[in-house]
Amino acid sequence: MAYDFIIVGGGSAGCVLAARLSENPEVKVLLLEAGGADRHPFYTLPAGFAKMTKGIGSWGWHTVPQRHMNDMSIRFTQAKVIGGGSTINAQIYTRGNRFDYDEWRQMSCTGWGYDDVLPFFRKAEDNDTYDNDYHGKGGPLGVSKPSAPLPICEAYFRAAGELGIPFNADMTGEKQDGVGYYQLTQKHARRSSASKAYLGQARHRENLTIRTGVETRRIRIENGRATGVETAAGEVLTAGREVLLSSGAIGSPRLLMLSGIGPAAHLRAAGIETVFNHPDVGENLQDHLDLFTILECAGDFTYDKYARPFWSAVAGLQYLLTRKGPVASSLFETGGFWYAEQDARSPDIQFHLGLGSGIEAGVEKMVNPGVTLNSAYLRPRSRGSVRLKSANSADAPLIDPNYWADPHDRDMSIRGLKLAQEIMHQDALKPFIKREMLPGPAVKTDDDYFAYACQHAKTDHHPAGTCRMGADERAVVDPELKFNGINGLRVVDASIMPTLISSNTNAAAIMIGEKAADMIAREHGL
Repeated sequence: MAYDFIIVGGGSAGCVLAARLSENPEVKVLLLEAGGADRHPFYTLPAGFAKMTKGIGSWGWHTVPQRHMNDMSIRFTQAKVIGGGSTINAQIYTRGNRFDYDEWRQMSCTGWGYDDVLPFFRKAEDNDTYDNDYHGKGGPLGVSKPSAPLPICEAYFRAAGELGIPFNADMTGEKQDGVGYYQLTQKHARRSSASKAYLGQARHRENLTIRTGVETRRIRIENGRATGVETAAGEVLTAGREVLLSSGAIGSPRLLMLSGIGPAAHLRAAGIETVFNHPDVGENLQDHLDLFTILECAGDFTYDKYARPFWSAVAGLQYLLTRKGPVASSLFETGGFWYAEQDARSPDIQFHLGLGSGIEAGVEKMVNPGVTLNSAYLRPRSRGSVRLKSANSADAPLIDPNYWADPHDRDMSIRGLKLAQEIMHQDALKPFIKREMLPGPAVKTDDDYFAYACQHAKTDHHPAGTCRMGADERAVVDPELKFNGINGLRVVDASIMPTLISSNTNAAAIMIGEKAADMIAREHGL
């Protein structure tokens, strides 16, 4: 069972690697994914996102108790399906801010400045609206404007404008600042996941083998080189050129540590023999923590009523006939970027307007129609970790984002939530809004907001940083994403981000896959 490249993890970056590297028919590529296929309709229909954080296609993990948030444990959805996060996310296409990538370059990540990565964002895109310096057409990934906006979205834009926040038609273009419609990873009102976009045609290539439902137990290391992998079923699969680890910001450090690669003291405590001591594997975990306000609507101005069987059937028929309506909506296709700190170098708060209530796991469903505005502080200073509970690969990892370890993050998060509330109480939205339900009028002081957050905060599903890229000796991978100290091994996913980008992470993970595939192909003369 020998291959040139073995890719462990069929998420956003892994699908890109599989498709790009197998473009050369002389190269034999194996893609391994622990999750299943993406055939269920919920993985294709945009509104299927409402089912995703509630269990489908997920490992079902939680964080450890968060000691700076009254020991709350947060459901931490991580994809377990081909396509990874791109198959279960809200399809929001954002890239972060150009300063995010320029800061990577300043941190000695040569080749990762904004001007360096922009061509790979454009290469991936098949944009239905723009073809310019910032966007491309003809790539595998469908990027589209929303097909099912509601009038309350336009009212939200006007409400933000009353506070001096401008409308921005393209928040992934020249400027990030403002509110607007997000572009979505959709094509023809269907989800355009990395699996569907990149593997759709590639899966028929004779030199590409895609195996789902196969969990990798460990990476095999011989004489300081990654030579292949061993599956949970005991298969030994050999990689003649490289093993490419693309299991995500939680899965990649987890598999490294299960393979004996990581902090030696922790590995010993978990009962694992140390193959290679690297103290920073699993360190530097960063994530966006989400705080939200939910308001009761004055009528059926959102999609809540379509959760009922009759209206659900009506929505399904509308979608079949017109490709519009609730089923065509990602439910979070409106939002924006603004400032908690007015002197911040770029927007540090992101909003997602949810066209209903109770859309995500752990978020309360209103009896009457509701609308949600999520807010997240984008550049947290807190750093957490991923560790193993034991040597048993069936045990969930110990995920500790360490939210609000730095008090600055708490202060900025609360400012962001207050701004979200202020937007939703402007005159432009008064015809649509009856009253605020959460946090509600009883929440007034910062202590009140802290208590509210410790009951209702959730992840924005953007973990990153646990296999940090850099040029220093403590970095896990170098700027070519090669593992620091082991030959024939690269990490290619959001775990390599030295700092978390200022937005959703899926588009960036796809870019990382594109850039890595280009580097690998050039190095091997493919």
